[in-house]
Amino acid sequence: MIKKLLQRVFKPSKKSASSPAAKSNQHATRITAKTHQINRKLISHAAIKTTEGLQKAGFEAFIVGGAVRDLLLKKRPKDFDVATNATPEQVNRIFRRSRIIGRRFRLVHVMFGDETIEVSTFRGSHLNDQGDAKVADTGRILRDNVFGSQEEDAVRRDFTANALYYDPATEEVLDFHNGVPDIQAGVLRMIGDPEVRYREDPVRMLRAVRLSAKLGLKLDKKTEQPISELAELLHDVPPSRLFDEMLKMFLSGHAIESANALREHGLHHGLLPLLDVVLEQPMGERFVKLALKNTDERVLADKPVSPGFLFATLLWHEVLLAWKKFEQQGNKPIPALFMAMDEVCDIQAEKMAINKRYSVTMREIWSLQPRFEQRAGKRPYSLLENPRYRAGYDFLLLRCESGELPAELGQWWTDFANADGDKRQTMLLPDATPRKRRRRRTKKPATAAAGE
Repeated sequence: MIKKLLQRVFKPSKKSASSPAAKSNQHATRITAKTHQINRKLISHAAIKTTEGLQKAGFEAFIVGGAVRDLLLKKRPKDFDVATNATPEQVNRIFRRSRIIGRRFRLVHVMFGDETIEVSTFRGSHLNDQGDAKVADTGRILRDNVFGSQEEDAVRRDFTANALYYDPATEEVLDFHNGVPDIQAGVLRMIGDPEVRYREDPVRMLRAVRLSAKLGLKLDKKTEQPISELAELLHDVPPSRLFDEMLKMFLSGHAIESANALREHGLHHGLLPLLDVVLEQPMGERFVKLALKNTDERVLADKPVSPGFLFATLLWHEVLLAWKKFEQQGNKPIPALFMAMDEVCDIQAEKMAINKRYSVTMREIWSLQPRFEQRAGKRPYSLLENPRYRAGYDFLLLRCESGELPAELGQWWTDFANADGDKRQTMLLPDATPRKRRRRRTKKPATAAAGE
């Protein structure tokens, strides 16, 4: 009954059927199911229900962007986005479990169980007088709440491989910028003038590197050429956006390729502070590459990955350098370590806003490391009971594998954790820690006590 009411309320008029939005897809190449051979089993049921709900209410609706690209590459997309000519308010009214989000461009999150589908209204040009748009002097788009036609929306997308629209109802793919031929040729190409597009949103440079590494697509020469020249523009990007893009990059399953591509294109200084220095240190380079390899293997095996653990590895050798510096200044080891942690976190905070829950994990992992060298008395038992023991132990094994610490230390902890109570007792090392002398309490003089 509710669905019928919505269909009656949002039923398209004759005028809307002949609107520019309805005609805009006439300029797209239509690719049938027989040609593109997308496997519908790889498509999210929630995404299909979202497009169906919008279409039944009289609107256009398509699965769009990276999801379509991945489907054409025979990969299961992790996220599904939907684009429509309905406004955020109209989408919000159609779906009971939905909410409007965003400032730079308003979106709607539609929830189906534990899955969220992001729905965007077709975007128009930020250069139009209509709508709510704001551009910085550098050309960076600060706000672009401008709606438009589907064709305008396709122009606004970054790469040809992402300007693809899939209609689950007809099973057709609409291709506005020859994205399908580019995918087939293994090329990642920017729509429009790459320099202008990078100035509009410098994060596109990071996205180009990430997608190229992740998908195995070679950057088009015109798309690649301005990146190193415009790398400095990343300094004007809000730290939170840098963090989000960095997270996608290093959790893509192709972190090593991404790290190498960052250095190759001169983008590392705008992403992770001092990453270039870390990678150029013989010990640090091996440690970071082992961490990235470990992360890639877990992502590709669909195992959980801790961003906090990853950041802890990427910044560890900066902590080591600072730790040594503070010790040389006369500070005791543990206070020096905490001073080093503060300094490294303050430096990276200027460039990238790491979420607090991740930075807390980083600090906990770092602070546990000195405790793994204490293998006497009750200390090993208390460390095993620490909530962060497993993360700290995995971190220790990386340090041993990279050659920073002797392999014997990691093996000892592996054996100690797996041993029973009696065996653990025999494994403990002699306690060489100097014991503090107890101060002897002086008794009050007898004469004074009698006088009282």
